[in-house]
Amino acid sequence: MDEVTEDRPRTGWERSPMLVRVAVGAGSFLLLAAAVYVLASVAARLASLVIALAAALLIAALLEPVVQLLQRARLGRGLSALVSVLLLMAAFVAPVVLLWSLASSQYSELAQRFRDGAEQLRAGASRVLPLTDSRIDQALNEMQLRFQAGLLSGVLSGALTVAEIVTAAIVTLFVAFFLLKDGPAMWRWLLDQLPRRTRPLLEDLGPPSWDTLTRYLRGILIVAVIDAVGIGIALALIGVPFTIALALLVLVGGFVPYIGATVSGGVAVLVALAANGPVDALLVLIAVLAVQQIEGNLLEPFIVGYQVRLHPVAVVIAVFAGALLAGVAGAIMAVPLVAVAYRVVRVLRERAGIELLERP
Repeated sequence: MDEVTEDRPRTGWERSPMLVRVAVGAGSFLLLAAAVYVLASVAARLASLVIALAAALLIAALLEPVVQLLQRARLGRGLSALVSVLLLMAAFVAPVVLLWSLASSQYSELAQRFRDGAEQLRAGASRVLPLTDSRIDQALNEMQLRFQAGLLSGVLSGALTVAEIVTAAIVTLFVAFFLLKDGPAMWRWLLDQLPRRTRPLLEDLGPPSWDTLTRYLRGILIVAVIDAVGIGIALALIGVPFTIALALLVLVGGFVPYIGATVSGGVAVLVALAANGPVDALLVLIAVLAVQQIEGNLLEPFIVGYQVRLHPVAVVIAVFAGALLAGVAGAIMAVPLVAVAYRVVRVLRERAGIELLERP
């Protein structure tokens, strides 16, 4: 190999002076940095759209096995995609509807228990903290006045936020459906638009990247199931009602890191407070925090890292870096992006090794 390399004639690039090569390399790096900056600026301006498209891609990767299973049952690709999206919507809506229907049938009793529990918390706070009942009432009245003063602006901003969320959800499901229905055809069309020299490279990069996304979501599903089972067992042992509905809510919330776990855990604590009182609510809070700490700091890095072939330390660093750069959306997208980038680098290295071996 070394003899072949020594006998090979030097290219024009290799005959160029060192300063010229350094200047060209630095210029290429600056151009790449400028392109990344421009893309990041555009993505920041179109944050809602970018997040919706990224979510659609993840949903398509999650539902692709379901589509393939339905196709094996003699359903067409389009119908399989539609059924898969509807099943996903039902999985998100069913726990909320079930919990609402169960709670509404006992609303008056739960409301009274909630008020009793809140009163017990207030009495306990006045005993433990150096606060009198009048000070607590004064603080509550001030909070109520501030809430009423900012109610109108809060309603308007909340309405805009809800409208944005609903619009983003519709776009996400719409794009996810067509990715599932026409994904292979869209990929072939994209390859046909590119120069022939670059097609083999993308043909080698596409399937491994898609496989990495499906593995990542498989890991998230495993973690969400473990989270739901753990919290469900804790709720059953404590004696909190609506255990199945709350466990399903935790399962669905597991697909939305940080926000989903916080919301579903908070709902479980509120139900325990309303149904059983502050003591059981405190026990549920401790159980939820314990399960989420084990899941977030131990299970998720190992399980998700194993699925996407990343070290647990890399998973933790990616999540923290994504959260610092782009908040919750960055935390959600960091691990799949790093995993796909790692897989792409591995494929490129393998291709480079093959080309080096095949070079005459």
